[in-house]
Amino acid sequence: MISGYSNLADTVSSVFLFIGGICVALLVLITFFMLYFVIKYNRKKNIPPVNIEGNTFLEITWTIIPTILVLVMFYYGWTGYKVMRVVPEDAMVVKVTARMWSWLFEYENGTQSDVLNLPVGKPVKLLLSSQDVIHSFYIPAFRIKQDVVPGMETYAWFTPAELGPYDVFCAEYCGLRHSYMLAKAEVMPEEKFNEWYSKEIPTEKIAKKEPLGLELIKAKGCDGCHTRDGSPLLGPTFKGVFGRKEKVLTGTKEREIMVDEEYIRKSMLEPMADQVAGFPPIMPSQKGLLTEAEIAEIIKYLKELK
Repeated sequence: MISGYSNLADTVSSVFLFIGGICVALLVLITFFMLYFVIKYNRKKNIPPVNIEGNTFLEITWTIIPTILVLVMFYYGWTGYKVMRVVPEDAMVVKVTARMWSWLFEYENGTQSDVLNLPVGKPVKLLLSSQDVIHSFYIPAFRIKQDVVPGMETYAWFTPAELGPYDVFCAEYCGLRHSYMLAKAEVMPEEKFNEWYSKEIPTEKIAKKEPLGLELIKAKGCDGCHTRDGSPLLGPTFKGVFGRKEKVLTGTKEREIMVDEEYIRKSMLEPMADQVAGFPPIMPSQKGLLTEAEIAEIIKYLKELK
């Protein structure tokens, strides 16, 4: 279990094994004495009762020893925790946005990605925020886990020590598709990271692989609530949405509208303004998260999705 995938991994694993070892030892010891006393003092017929006054030595012993064990466990846990909360001044900052049910990583130069690309051997500070409910950012290999809470910013840091892809999970149940909230952390040589960090990927290159609007829908987590095959999820399906008639709630008033470019744009920026009837009002606003050009590409794709 001891590993060195990050600077925190060995410390956290050692504390875990230390506390786990104490728990196993106590389990064996307590089980032994429990069986011993069950056998020794098993019920016999016609035994005269004896008044037991207590044992001061035993009382003191089973109070002092557990207290010492708890204090030792606290010490090891606290020393490891302090390291996890003091961020190096030269740490690279990455903003992590959680939403049902995907992760978005934004770098200091404005680059956004659904993969957490990292240079090996360089400290990284993650600024964590949520658009909707409580999530928990978790990379088991690095031994880091931090709650992501709506309305406040939390943080975590680590230094990746070995190259390779690592799994990123949400460790807090966050709704219907919680188990789909997965991502990758890709640790690469510094030269390769710098090349990726400074390189601009042409729109034409992305478009050849998949329509840019579809790439954006996947990257922004829209697939978490909207399907593209006609089946309903937490939100209405994208299939055939453009030009479709929908009943919406404007305040408390229900009315029928035709889905056009303006409605789609407004639904992304002000999702609560005209909420489609029959679906929960849980969509977060994409204001500040989508540019006008990106909105146009998404609308273009939805027009063609029949």
